[in-house]
Amino acid sequence: MNLSPNFTLAELTHTDHRDLENIPNETEIKNLYRLAEFLEQVRDLLARPILVSSAFRSKAVNDAVGSKDTSQHRLGCAADIRVIGMTPDEVVRAIIDSDLPYDQVIREFATPTGGGWTHVSIPNTPVAVARGQALIIDKSGTRAFA
Repeated sequence: MNLSPNFTLAELTHTDHRDLENIPNETEIKNLYRLAEFLEQVRDLLARPILVSSAFRSKAVNDAVGSKDTSQHRLGCAADIRVIGMTPDEVVRAIIDSDLPYDQVIREFATPTGGGWTHVSIPNTPVAVARGQALIIDKSGTRAFA
């Protein structure tokens, strides 16, 4: 089922933990539609395809990956992405410099030699205001993106 021109429900609910159920409820599916539309905006901004490694996570999947219950992935409001030909720093900077209504953009576990990904999220409800938080998360902890 397509949620937007370039993102499907299957893609945004995919998990490598195949033995765990990862099925969103009606509210979470509505959030995934909003997330897919946001990802379309990011895709247009970057003028490149986006690879989603994780978006919606059921409680079981979220627990299995060691994430907090407060993760926006649990609500269908966040995605971890990679963009071919761009570093996570470049993706974060492009989103910060845009007028996109992001709730959070986080460079996660990137190193000077590569790796890592970019976490992007939308507000938890359609009426909430996007916080515009830009962060770095790595082995040193969490801090503002500079």
